[in-house]
Order: sequence, then structure tokens, then C-alpha cells
Amino acid sequence: MVLVFESNNFYKYRMRKISKPAIEKVDSPASPTKNPATRDEILDLLKRRGALCAGALGVALKRTAMAVRLQLYELEKDGLVTARSEARGRGRPVKLWTLTESSASVFPDAHQALAVEMINSVEELFGPEGLARFIRQHGDKQRAAYGAKLSSARSLGERVKRLAKARADEGYMAEAKQDGADWLLIENHCPICSAAKACTRLCAGELEVFSDVLGKDVAVAREEHILAGARRCCYRVKERE
Repeated sequence: MVLVFESNNFYKYRMRKISKPAIEKVDSPASPTKNPATRDEILDLLKRRGALCAGALGVALKRTAMAVRLQLYELEKDGLVTARSEARGRGRPVKLWTLTESSASVFPDAHQALAVEMINSVEELFGPEGLARFIRQHGDKQRAAYGAKLSSARSLGERVKRLAKARADEGYMAEAKQDGADWLLIENHCPICSAAKACTRLCAGELEVFSDVLGKDVAVAREEHILAGARRCCYRVKERE
């Protein structure tokens, strides 16, 4: 019997009730394509951390570098990852693996084609001002939803963590990290990227929403932006002096 479930990394896995010898065969480096969990874990790590070598991936996944390397070669054949060599002092260059543009199809897309069509339709039917009202209304709903989740948070760090959790639940692969006295809200994926490209005011509106729900006592600045060519979106949150 096949059981299909959704993992925290947004991927679907198929688990079969198999015997011990079969399990040993799946884990064997000789059959990399038969371990979808490892493949998806590799994609998830590269999405969250950026370029990594097989050794670093192996440490994170508790696998040998060789086993990970075989998975990477299969992913490369599928057009999902690519490698480049980087010199690091003496010795052989390190091969770093990154995701390709084609890998975007593996991650949540929040019905992007439909979203783009709706944005275009709103502007055609109601004009630029109608689209602006639509975006403002969307922002107001976000403020209400996020505000409710952050209302009982007692510290800046807790507010950022709760906002990151809310965004992660929406498919942004978000996380909160402390950076000295500041906090970083990091979104490793944009499930509305196509819609944001079609209407850049969506991104501007979200920055305003973050500033509003995190509080008047903090300043929020976007330091990295996927639409500008970055690997991720990163917002620095700091207390006002």
C-alpha cells in the first residue's frame, strides 16, 4: 500500500512497506534515483543555504559525500542543479552546487499563472487605480492576519519569529535569524514570484505590511530581493534609536 503525505519541506514522498533487504538496497549509493527523500532534502538545503559542496551537504544530511554526490549527478541530469568550481587556497578547487531556474517548478507556486491572470484582469477592468485598491485591500487582510498572530509577542525576536512562521505556512520557506542586535526575516522562496514580476507593487506592499505589524518601534529594510536577482529575500529588522 502506498501512503502519500506532505512534508515540512513541501514535497510529496511515497513510502512503501518493504522488507529490510529492500531498505538496504534503497539506501545504497548504487541506486540514487530510488531515494526521493534525499533528493528533495538536497533541493531544500540548496534553496535555504545557497551554494554548497557535496561534503557540506553530506554533513547536514548525515550521509557520505559520495552518496550525496551521486544524488547531485542525478539532479543535474534532470536540470535541477548545476555546479561550478571555486578556488579556496591551495589544493583542488571545490565544486559548489546551486539550483537552476528550472528547479522553481519543484517548490510551491501558489497558482502563479492564475494570480498573474487575475492581476491583469483587474487592471483591464478597473484601471491602474482599481489595481492599486485591490493591492491595498490585500495588504489590509495581511495586516489583520499577521497582527493577530503577533499581538501577544513580548519581544522583537518573538514578533519576527511569529511572522516568519506565518510566511513559512504560506510557502515562502521563511525563517528568522538573529544578527547581533538586529533580526533577519529571510524568505528562501517566493511562491508568487510571477505575480510579483507582473505587479511590483505587491512587493512594495508587503514591505509596508511587515513594517506595520512588527511595530512602530522598529525599522524594516529589504537587503536582498529575489526580483533583483538575489537568491532570496532578506529583511533586516532593528529597533529604532
